[in-house]
Amino acid sequence: MRIDAHQHYWSLARGDYGWLTPALAAIYRDFGPGDLAPHLAAGRIDRTILLQAAPTEAETRYLLDLVARHETIAGVVGWIDFDAPDASRRVGALAADPLLVGLRPMIHDIPDPDWMLAPSVLPVLRAMVAEGLVFDALVRPPHLSRLLVLADRIPDLSIVVDHAAKPRIRERIQEPWASDLAALAQRPNVVVKLSGLLTEAAAGDGMYHLYPYIRTVMEAFGPERILFGSDWPVLELAGTYADWLDIVERTIAGLTAEAKAAIMGGNAARIYLTKRGRR
Repeated sequence: MRIDAHQHYWSLARGDYGWLTPALAAIYRDFGPGDLAPHLAAGRIDRTILLQAAPTEAETRYLLDLVARHETIAGVVGWIDFDAPDASRRVGALAADPLLVGLRPMIHDIPDPDWMLAPSVLPVLRAMVAEGLVFDALVRPPHLSRLLVLADRIPDLSIVVDHAAKPRIRERIQEPWASDLAALAQRPNVVVKLSGLLTEAAAGDGMYHLYPYIRTVMEAFGPERILFGSDWPVLELAGTYADWLDIVERTIAGLTAEAKAAIMGGNAARIYLTKRGRR
């Protein structure tokens, strides 16, 4: 089964997407399963993991309702207020729905880079472990050193690094991102998504400029701990679904059939679905 481990749907009328403004003209409209279906068919993608795009539990429930009605969606990575006094209880309440497979605080929008290590946050993360939920880490390069500490503090927490931590491709900067990512890859509870890199590149950048960053990810994590994701429709700001899929498939073309299958779906099924008793 081929799985896109990172995509979004949204409805502007909901009004809780603070980051989504008319300035982002290419994606400032509603996107739903009908819009993605042709891309999935053309790319031979069977199912997807649907990620939150708004910091509200209401949006998470909206996404869970979509999963229940569209069989192409394998599960939802949602959101709760990790800073709420009853955050651990909220984890349990949302996790009662087996379609929820993970949670994602929007860390890259939180001013304090040490937020994830706050004493108040750690019990919430342990509640996620108890429920078999994945922690999607929406981070930037400065967060990687903190994420390393977190991975050691809660070694049973399954951590997925979204978009390879958004390296500074436009500026052609690799360090300390590359070294920090390699260090994080030494922790067995951490995996990474090969996603979101086109939107971190400059307009017109192609494989030549992306490859050093993709190679760093490949060498650090290996095919058994990399998940393909499109980041669609945010991807539309920089290219098409077919563009990114082609880049990934050309990158992994020399791997074994088993390794390619792992990146293109097997790892996502293992990380997101198995712990929740789903396939």
